[in-house]
Amino acid sequence: MAKQVPAAEAAGPGEVVHHRVIHGYRRAYRVAGDPSLEAGEGATDDGRPTLLLLHGIGDNSASWVPVMAGLAEEHRVIAPDLLGHGQSDKPRADYSAAAFANGMRDLLEVLGVDRVTVVGHSLGGGVAAQFSYQYPDRVERLVLVAAGGVDREVSPLLRIASAPLSELFVPLVHTPPGRLLVRVGTGLLKVLDHDLAQDADQLRRVLDGLPEDGAFDAFTRTLRAVVDWRGQVVTMRDRVYLAEAVPMLIVWGTADPIIPVEHARRLHRAAPHATYVEYEGAGHFPHLSDPDRFVAELTAFVKDTEPAEFDADRFRRYLRTGAVLGDGGSSPEGADAGSAAGADAGSAAGADAGRAEAAGAATDPVGA
Repeated sequence: MAKQVPAAEAAGPGEVVHHRVIHGYRRAYRVAGDPSLEAGEGATDDGRPTLLLLHGIGDNSASWVPVMAGLAEEHRVIAPDLLGHGQSDKPRADYSAAAFANGMRDLLEVLGVDRVTVVGHSLGGGVAAQFSYQYPDRVERLVLVAAGGVDREVSPLLRIASAPLSELFVPLVHTPPGRLLVRVGTGLLKVLDHDLAQDADQLRRVLDGLPEDGAFDAFTRTLRAVVDWRGQVVTMRDRVYLAEAVPMLIVWGTADPIIPVEHARRLHRAAPHATYVEYEGAGHFPHLSDPDRFVAELTAFVKDTEPAEFDADRFRRYLRTGAVLGDGGSSPEGADAGSAAGADAGSAAGADAGRAEAAGAATDPVGA
């Protein structure tokens, strides 16, 4: 059951946070480029492509505001707060990538939007990939921005935050000493030119923006669903071959201290059909390091690609063979279905590199 919550809250110049109650939980979201949606009503069927923007862990839809106005010139834009984040409710619930994908499907249903170009940053990238896997008929394009769920390596800070009992200490960032420590710490990162200095301001924004009404418990539950002391526990590379027919854009900063840029390069080798863009010197928030460039490149990508059309027979064939060829045919007879990422989405030129990547990916747990 879904119902409209009539109150809309001001969220900065020209922006409003809307709310819908779905399955008893309040879901917050921002919209742009569609007067009907901005009025709190259903989407207008005007033929404009819809962008679904998904934020990272601990963050919220406000992180997309610097690019929403530009993107709204030619698209309908929807930027939700994932459950447990921002102004959405923070219940004791399932915070897995699959559950987030389900929530996005439900929100789109309520808003009257059938198909989207799904754009995900960090955790949101893993959710975007999961959404594409669970609801391929709803996805026109897939855009991954410094996405989680590619390989194991991740910042030690996230590994520590995922440790047992960390939820008892994370709330300390909202105490006066904790806030002072965050300010001093982020300042020191810049002075010492630490790898994290690139993203110090954004990290401080995320920490300062964490509300206290259950957000810390939701944060740790979300984090533990995708990260443990050894690193990320999910990977999309073993099933990215299923997106061979979906236009894909990969955007990464070369100085990303949270999820190394090598993840993007491995992902591109596994999905050679994707458009791949590196932001030289940018950290974990490349879309915020150069918003104008991001808007221009995303807009051009949508213009220059045809929306994917789901083909159930092709999807079934890919699942049965575990691989595809560049011409859309099935893999050679006897192909190992367990090495999906090794023969995924590739042309003959990229097949060997893909198979080498699969050797590592095949042992990873599946997920986002």
